[in-house]
Amino acid sequence: MSTSPDYPASKPSSGNRGLLVSAALAVIVVAAIAFDTTVVRIGSENDVRQQAFSPETFGAEQFPKIKANVEERAIAAADLAAAIAADKKAAAEKYGTATSTGPVIPVTLTGVFGARKSNTNEMKIDGLPPETVVRVQTGPAVNGTDLRDATGTIEFGQFTNQIQYQDAGSAINNEMKKAVFAGLDADALDGKQATVVGVFKLINPKNWLVTPVKVELK
Repeated sequence: MSTSPDYPASKPSSGNRGLLVSAALAVIVVAAIAFDTTVVRIGSENDVRQQAFSPETFGAEQFPKIKANVEERAIAAADLAAAIAADKKAAAEKYGTATSTGPVIPVTLTGVFGARKSNTNEMKIDGLPPETVVRVQTGPAVNGTDLRDATGTIEFGQFTNQIQYQDAGSAINNEMKKAVFAGLDADALDGKQATVVGVFKLINPKNWLVTPVKVELK
């Protein structure tokens, strides 16, 4: 017969139980975070830096497309003037791209540059009525968003707000200036023969303000 005394089994202290519970909770939280975390590669479509709108990138991508579209669709100035005189609305629908402030029409001008004034040069075009004034934007400032609106493929709904939409137009103009105005001495254009391909907004049939996509001096 054993005479050894019986001792009750020891129980974990409340402090130890707390540590065990905390450790278990920590493991659960870490596992949940890992499960809910998505790894994003730099430069991927999920990289928010790639999603931010860059006017410069947009302009560089879009101007070559706009230029090609305008050159393909451009109508000779004399033919366009005759069509406008016959039926302005029909001419706008046939040759132009509708906007909220008037159709934007691609045109080819062949003639002689005149005097320079306020970032434009007048141009005398054979076959146009003498009362029709044609001015070509020759920089350095370029006004309007006719290039942005010329194809009908760039719309407000593609952008977050009006500021982005305006910035897109300005960026396209800037790309045009790099491509068209580089090497062009606007102050020396007076009297020079040229072919210009560009666009203008048909508001006043007797006053065309053309934004070029190509200028070829002869």
